[in-house]
Amino acid sequence: MDFADVLKERRSVRAYDGRPVPRDMLERITNAAVVRAPSAGFSQGLRLVVVTDSATRKEIAIAASEEELVAQGRPRWKADAPVHVVVLTREADYHERYQRADKLKITGGTELEWPAPYWYVDAGAAVMALMLAAIDEGLVTGIFGVTDVPALRRALDLPDDLQFVAVVTMGYPTTEADDSSKGASVFSQRRKSRGDVVHWERWR
Repeated sequence: MDFADVLKERRSVRAYDGRPVPRDMLERITNAAVVRAPSAGFSQGLRLVVVTDSATRKEIAIAASEEELVAQGRPRWKADAPVHVVVLTREADYHERYQRADKLKITGGTELEWPAPYWYVDAGAAVMALMLAAIDEGLVTGIFGVTDVPALRRALDLPDDLQFVAVVTMGYPTTEADDSSKGASVFSQRRKSRGDVVHWERWR
């Protein structure tokens, strides 16, 4: 697909065809995040867990309060997504990288004061890379967070030094996908004007 077409298709989809996604396709998609997403100082703090097992997907969905949301009348979709890519980051990789001699030479012998938590910045970029790569493969994607991180850790047997970022869902499109991705929130939220978001040369 042309890049403009891939971007045009990027939206959060909450209904999927149940067909399994081939392993080689998932390898290409995750490779886009691992190899092509930015990494500050080449710290390489990104970690991914690809989950296709239905029981584990259900555990992740439970950690994301799916049962409570369904009880409130919201659609069930998280556990049904054929693929969960759990995006994680290891903050310590960044501190270790920026305490090495080449970086300390630039920063006067002490680790830089991080202007933003770049372990999350890079992970966010990886999320977008995953989505765009999946769309390029003919899949549709969504994203959700979890409210019970300890339950997620137990479900995936995660090491203590990894921080959770997001779950990217993906699968083949279904005829229900267009409707399910519209009006998913019970609140009406309009897109902000470009003038509120994009500024040129200076803030004012």
